[in-house]
Amino acid sequence: MADVKQFIFFDFEMLCSNKGMPFEDMEAIRLGAVKYNIETEDIEFFDRYIQPTKRVSLSRFCTELTGIKDTDLVGASNFKNVFEDFLTWIGGIKKSRFFSWSTSDLSRLKIDAVKYEISLATIKKIEQRYVDFQAIFTKRVSKNNVSVENGLALYNLQFEGKKHNPMYDAYNTLRIYLSFLNEPVQSDFIMIKQFILEEVPQNIKEMNAVLRKAIQKDLHIFAEELNEMYKMKDAVKIIKRTQRIVKKYENILINHSGLFSEENSFYVGLLVDFYHNLLLCYNEHLEYSSKIIILDESTLYPLNQLSLKRG
Repeated sequence: MADVKQFIFFDFEMLCSNKGMPFEDMEAIRLGAVKYNIETEDIEFFDRYIQPTKRVSLSRFCTELTGIKDTDLVGASNFKNVFEDFLTWIGGIKKSRFFSWSTSDLSRLKIDAVKYEISLATIKKIEQRYVDFQAIFTKRVSKNNVSVENGLALYNLQFEGKKHNPMYDAYNTLRIYLSFLNEPVQSDFIMIKQFILEEVPQNIKEMNAVLRKAIQKDLHIFAEELNEMYKMKDAVKIIKRTQRIVKKYENILINHSGLFSEENSFYVGLLVDFYHNLLLCYNEHLEYSSKIIILDESTLYPLNQLSLKRG
């Protein structure tokens, strides 16, 4: 795959109804995008209305939701022509990485491309270079799916441009991405508050001390539950419990801000190792239809290391 030279953030507005509507019928009626040059940091904009195949008046609900009026679609090109212009504006799929705020935009692109008999090879190239940034942001920073506006607010940013305009939605998604990319320390402070601590000390040494106590408290409670586990049905509960704890702390290992102490990283690394060992042990017992589960020394090794570290 060629080196990435630019980011393309795109967003669709679609046909909609307050009475419900199959996603397949929610044709695109506007495409907005921004192109970010990685080297120069220049930004270019794309905004086009799209004439749907079903030429019926938009409902009041759809107009209020999208800001699009029937008059906006008069004389608009169909999806195929707009998409061809979009590709020309991009200037090269292979040098691009594509982003949107949830996969619904990629799904819309794929469905409408089939409807207009657009080359599936072209769509495949875009899909191979596509990133669902909302999913990444949810996993690494926000914990819950948030709107673009709320994503901006986490960085103390305000929405810029006109709301319900997909071009500005794409532009503001880019702003969140650049904050996430270029401000790793701030991103991790946000992550700690969203995932772990209600109050996060701004002093890094103090923050790590509070974080260490939180990790140790969770591990102590977890270890007590583990001592009572011997049936396979109990193991399922412990696995889910371990999964929740891993999800709570794993960004300490995944993110690379340099914010976390070696000790806290060590704790979390051992916890993740134990989780994978526990899953492996459970699946081995399940394969033999065992009713009880025995944790061998290799499975318990990470937890034993944690006990030595605490000691």
